[in-house]
Amino acid sequence: MYTLGDIPRNGALFYPDNEAVVFEDTRLTYRELNQRVNRLANALLRMGLRQEESLAILAENTHKYLEVYFAAAKLGLRITPLNFRLSDTELFHIVNDSGAVCVFIGDGYEEKAAAMSKDLGQVRIWIALEKGSGNLIDYETLLQETTDKEPGIRVDEDQLAVLMYTGGTTGQPKGVMLSHRNIMTGVISANLTFRLASLDCTCFVLPFFHVAFWPAFCLLLAGGKVAINRKPDINEILRIIQDERCTHMNAVPTLYGWLLQFGDIQDFDLSTLRLLSYAGSPFPPEILKQCLEKFGPIFVQGYGATETAGGAISSLNEADHVVSGPRAKLLQSAGKASLCAEIRIVDEGRKELPPNTIGEITVLGKHVMTGYWKNPELTEKAIHGGWYHTGDMGYMNSDGYLFLVDRKSDMIVSGGENIYPNEVENILYEHPAVLECAVVSAPDEKWGERVQAVVVLKPGLQATGDDLIAHCKKQLSGYKCPKNVEFWDGIPKTAVGKILRKDVKQKFWQGRSRCIG
Repeated sequence: MYTLGDIPRNGALFYPDNEAVVFEDTRLTYRELNQRVNRLANALLRMGLRQEESLAILAENTHKYLEVYFAAAKLGLRITPLNFRLSDTELFHIVNDSGAVCVFIGDGYEEKAAAMSKDLGQVRIWIALEKGSGNLIDYETLLQETTDKEPGIRVDEDQLAVLMYTGGTTGQPKGVMLSHRNIMTGVISANLTFRLASLDCTCFVLPFFHVAFWPAFCLLLAGGKVAINRKPDINEILRIIQDERCTHMNAVPTLYGWLLQFGDIQDFDLSTLRLLSYAGSPFPPEILKQCLEKFGPIFVQGYGATETAGGAISSLNEADHVVSGPRAKLLQSAGKASLCAEIRIVDEGRKELPPNTIGEITVLGKHVMTGYWKNPELTEKAIHGGWYHTGDMGYMNSDGYLFLVDRKSDMIVSGGENIYPNEVENILYEHPAVLECAVVSAPDEKWGERVQAVVVLKPGLQATGDDLIAHCKKQLSGYKCPKNVEFWDGIPKTAVGKILRKDVKQKFWQGRSRCIG
């Protein structure tokens, strides 16, 4: 049995004096990290939190984020990390739906907390990570007032560890239930696949509110070091890699594209890097080729989902990142099944399809979620006999390489963020001039995909693309809003009047070999 809480505990046992975490001016050894985790866990116990209760955290990246994850794990609490890019309405829904009784607030999000707290009577405790005031308890004061002894709570690996919300096809975020077993399966598999060890250091750049948390858990499991970047900033990322002698970084393709365009990159010593992993969206082949030329053959790809706890469904290793010859086509592949996964391509009747036949990608493994929170119907639809149906369409060639072709669910992935068309369309329909609309993905050189809207206006009424984008921005997070609006006389429909998103999308992806960015 192994849980998230065992990571800092065993780190303190086996690597007590090794540096574990670096964040801005804070440097913690494994012993110090575990002591702080224990102090927080004991403080939460003293305030009355008990096993299987829920807490949430709204913050940018910080070493304290890891401490909250681990303290919750040691107590058998479930934690809901909150995407700080969401609107107040979306955040309120998630905190309320998760049943959180304790919320941690990062620097700069105090006003959001105040706005939410007025109507969230279930939340008993509000804790400020940086500075307490009013009803916000000061984090560091809590730690100073408690013991650093192990809390001594027995936690089972099948208990719920993380309740992570992802976009909902009907507009409401849905909670993905991830057990300790789910998360640790993915972490151990990634360690073996990427050969991460005690001498490695990861430059951690993606948000802790995402399942991209896996590199931090991997390195701490292996006795390595995690150098945390508060939020993506190219100068700071390059400085961290240089100063901390980082050997690894995980990022979305968009961020690697930014690195290519950064004029002063030659001023930094990046020679310690041995592995650059990417996930979140497919890498445009031409940009990937430029990255390989710039950084060398050190790229690996992981294809996964929130529902697989960040653990890879498949991975494409360094040797398969070839830019010329017959193997160059593998740059468009998502690789082979990961060590913890089994993949099948199935038809609508869930029958396994032969090689090179397009169908839905399904995955079996101990990293597959236990289900959707409070939604047995959706869980039953997504998981059959342990097999998770991803909603992604693709095929496997005769050598076992997986190729993604399209998304069954119409989900858009822009810069690594999931966006569901229904949510955007619902807002567009609230504009008085909109008669019909369809929201689809369109290719974008910077973000991989962009949100593209097609609109039919009501007779006699007028609106510009800027008008509709501004309308959306009043109610949606910026990354969910259309980046472009086209006005059509009509939108393709089925015989029964259902809008054919696929036909709309095809117009923007015409001439390309696949319909994802």
